Amino acid sequence: MILKRTSRWIDDRLGTSGFARSALNKVFPDHWSFMLGEIALYCFVILLLTGTFLTFFFDPSSRPIVYDGSYGPLHGATVSEAFNSTLRLSFDVRAGLLMRQIHHWAAIVFIAAVIVHLCRIFFTGAFRRPREINWMIGVGLLILAIFNGFTGYSLPDDLLSGTGLRIAYSIALSIPFIGTWIAFLIFGGEFPSHEIITRLFVVHVLLIPALIIGLLSAHLAILWRQKHTQFAGPGRTEHNVVGSRLWPTYAAKAAGLFCATLAVLSALGGLAQINPVWLYGPFEPSAVTSPAQPDWFLGWVEGALRLFPPWEFTIAGHLVPNPFFPAVLLPGVTFGLLLLWPFVERFFTKDDEQHELLDRPRDRPLRTGVGAGVLAFYSVLFFAASNDYLAKVLDVPVAVITNVFRVAVFALPVLVGWLVYRLMKGLSTSGASNLLHVPASAFRRR
Repeated sequence: MILKRTSRWIDDRLGTSGFARSALNKVFPDHWSFMLGEIALYCFVILLLTGTFLTFFFDPSSRPIVYDGSYGPLHGATVSEAFNSTLRLSFDVRAGLLMRQIHHWAAIVFIAAVIVHLCRIFFTGAFRRPREINWMIGVGLLILAIFNGFTGYSLPDDLLSGTGLRIAYSIALSIPFIGTWIAFLIFGGEFPSHEIITRLFVVHVLLIPALIIGLLSAHLAILWRQKHTQFAGPGRTEHNVVGSRLWPTYAAKAAGLFCATLAVLSALGGLAQINPVWLYGPFEPSAVTSPAQPDWFLGWVEGALRLFPPWEFTIAGHLVPNPFFPAVLLPGVTFGLLLLWPFVERFFTKDDEQHELLDRPRDRPLRTGVGAGVLAFYSVLFFAASNDYLAKVLDVPVAVITNVFRVAVFALPVLVGWLVYRLMKGLSTSGASNLLHVPASAFRRR
């Protein structure tokens, strides 16, 4: 009775019942691909929850101490407070290792879900008017997610993450004219700096999560205002949405998906080992772990660094070091083109119409071919980050593996893009339901 009167009192003053009724009746499409963005959202929620737990036990300090914890092989070793607290979390805190590993797996799946979600938007044309702003927000979320993944990966102060920080310091130094100042600003001095772990901790747990929350809120608010896109089908037009109402059908699906996401990440955290820092050991400036690969979402940058020839240039008396091109210029061009893609496509297609119905990939063969070629390009870079490991496994000189990748990084994207374009063109012209039903004549050049 008290609850009912309280709700009436609030509604009388704020008029919330009308908004609630409208919100609960909002319709969401039923297609499975629309769940990809939700998986990313749920991974972020799990990251916040597990990250909060970890902050109670983590000490972001480079101060050296003597380790005397439960892990025997490192007894008596001089380690940093950050590395010591990571080991304490892993071996001495109840459920600490589980939380660490769930957090790490959630970060990996979060970035993967964002990328796959952006791919779905790209290949279906969901970035077109009036959704250009939300596309740009999504690209911004991807940039922040990658950067926050790197900062979290670097916090334990182990030998592998220290190698990654060494590379990051070199990349910052390679920026012409201002590189030295940027490196000093970020690291607080020359590498290795005793301030970097503390700075990374503040960025990782405060600044970037706040920006992600802000962008996610804007993304969802715009999505709510503009309504969902949908694939063409019976009863679906540019002016309606066919699917399930928010309450109770879609809410039940969303709750089930969140529980499934949590269950999968918990299973991975409990059964699949990831980032065993005790095997790498504490960071030593004079040592480099080998073979050393970063988390998968930065593999393409590492691969570009390994494949780029040893070229350097001088501009106005200032040296442009080798790492600048693969590690600064390439990512800059990559994310710049991603941000501007809706406007680039509009410029070439002259399509300024408002779109509520999605394309199938076959409906836009050129866009699909370009997208497939770009994915092939970054996939080659990703695998090139393991050229030393592949050379060891295949018993082939690393220079041979590197040269093969240097050829593949240009040849494979062109081949993949052309093949996908022809396949989509054949599907489009034939009207077949799938590739198996397309006559060979449909694939001939026209």
